[in-house]
Amino acid sequence: MSDISSEIRARLFTLQDREYRDFQSALIPTVNQDSVIGVRTPVLRRYAKELAKREDIENFLADLPHFYFEENNLHFFIVEQTSDFEKCLDQVQAFLPYVDNWATCDQACPAVFKRCKGELLPYIKEWVASDQTYTVRFGLGMLMRLFLDEDFSAEYLEMAAAVRSEEYYVNMMVAWYFATALAKQCDATLPYLVERRLPVWTHNKTIQKACESRRIRPEMKEYLRELKSSDENKYRKIVQKPC
Repeated sequence: MSDISSEIRARLFTLQDREYRDFQSALIPTVNQDSVIGVRTPVLRRYAKELAKREDIENFLADLPHFYFEENNLHFFIVEQTSDFEKCLDQVQAFLPYVDNWATCDQACPAVFKRCKGELLPYIKEWVASDQTYTVRFGLGMLMRLFLDEDFSAEYLEMAAAVRSEEYYVNMMVAWYFATALAKQCDATLPYLVERRLPVWTHNKTIQKACESRRIRPEMKEYLRELKSSDENKYRKIVQKPC
């Protein structure tokens, strides 16, 4: 372990909140509870900004794998501040194989990725096609955050729909992606539910998450609940879509 890694680990324990540790541990069942220190995310982000300015921070980023959950989160928070696209991409690519939980996976979205969407897209396609759970989840997360507004294309829906996995955290992200797409790109997205193009679990979870969203209008939620019906005859009678 490098000197800076030892320093960072010691500092994280000074920032520990034991009650928060117990709460956080329950939310990330794939993580060994002994590896959770209990540092709140805003505190980690502030510390990451401080660390990102250090000349020796590359030593910490190269010190993989990290043991503590907070070290992983801190790592990603530091990486997302990298302003050079190629450098940031290399750092993300190096780190993704070590991501082992949804919380670390979902919290980072490098600012430079938002400015270089065209350059990023081929890598998103690679990530979504990966056989690594959290690499796929990260790719879908980038697709959801960056490509559902002015840069949207119907082909991205097909990319997400093509994902087939037995992993809960992959399928949940596919459902989250489609629920968000319903709110932002209804006309293009709704046929995936009307025509049942998604696996049954993902189909129903998408509807559930959409019905829980404040961005979906009440009449649409009512319509979506009808689509969740297992009655095929009733399903075929639904022809009006309230987009």
